Amino acid sequence: MQKERIYFNNSPDPTIGVEVELFVLDADTLELAPGAPIILNNFPDSLHVKEELLDSIVEVNTKICRDVSEVREDLRTRFCEVIKVAEDNGFQLMGMGMHPRARWIDQTITDKERYLQLVDKLQWPVRRLLISGVHVHVGVDSGEKAIAITNGLTRYIPHMIGLSANTPFEHGELTGLASTRTKLFDSMPTTGIPPEMINYSQFQKFMRTLIRAKSISSIREVWWDIRPHPGFGTVEIRTYDCVSSLEEIVNLAAFTQALVTGLSNHYDDGSQLPILDRWIIKDNKWRATRYGSDADYIVDEMGNQQTLKSVILDTIDKILPVGKDLGCGTELLNLAYQVENDNAPYKRQIRLYEKTHDLNSVISNAVHTLKESIGY
Repeated sequence: MQKERIYFNNSPDPTIGVEVELFVLDADTLELAPGAPIILNNFPDSLHVKEELLDSIVEVNTKICRDVSEVREDLRTRFCEVIKVAEDNGFQLMGMGMHPRARWIDQTITDKERYLQLVDKLQWPVRRLLISGVHVHVGVDSGEKAIAITNGLTRYIPHMIGLSANTPFEHGELTGLASTRTKLFDSMPTTGIPPEMINYSQFQKFMRTLIRAKSISSIREVWWDIRPHPGFGTVEIRTYDCVSSLEEIVNLAAFTQALVTGLSNHYDDGSQLPILDRWIIKDNKWRATRYGSDADYIVDEMGNQQTLKSVILDTIDKILPVGKDLGCGTELLNLAYQVENDNAPYKRQIRLYEKTHDLNSVISNAVHTLKESIGY
């Protein structure tokens, strides 16, 4: 039994790491292209430019960063390198949670044993995952604290969706959802809202049970919206749709780091935010998925509601002192400005489409936005 212990590699500081999944497009047609293997040939054995499930997606990761300023410069450099290679080979890269008109049935799976086995095991749900996201890791100094923070963060899942929702289209049509990606990902058996855990021992027991039962082959196959990552010594947030600019990615990273650090401070002080009932968290998540930042947020068991916009602004106000200490106060204020000015990513997509009636304009705008944001 001792050999099955899952060690948590503690991070003494709230370091931050960001993973960004980018779509590979044919430069002429702006359709998805299976260009990831070609691009990745230029980054052999890289820890920071990697394959994903589909040949039409590349993942770009930062090093371990102290703050969001390091995240910004790290991603800027890596994005420039990857975009240059992509363009040299007739591709463009796009930051968006879903390609607005692509079909999953037309995509090819990455030729790696891990992905091929996953598709063979899970079939239709995983084949449909034509989606991309932004994942943020924040260092935590113990497994016990990681569990407490994961529990505490569940109430903020709607905030994260409301701030990042960027997938209103599928197969060329408006779905009526702000974040279609969220519903697609929730179809997987080990995704969604994390179960409420009592402590790190229970987390280990949960994982050992799934592995022994062959439900999963490793912890890497548990893709909750928020999860402890023992190998990295972090809490990982996987809730965000991919967004189109470097600054938007950095803003989301800042929100995450400030939230995790604020909850860590509560833990150290022996205090805890009240945890909403799971059915309230689930309904709030659906509301944000459907309505984005325009959702109404259930605040208590009496069914009282508050606009998600006001809830997000209240949260930013509360974590702003923490954010300033971390050096990301400006980024939090940028998010507040986005909310106050009704400028959510999915709304910008819809507005542009309503103006042009052309999905190519939406796609090309996202391509241009990414390059412009890194000064390419």
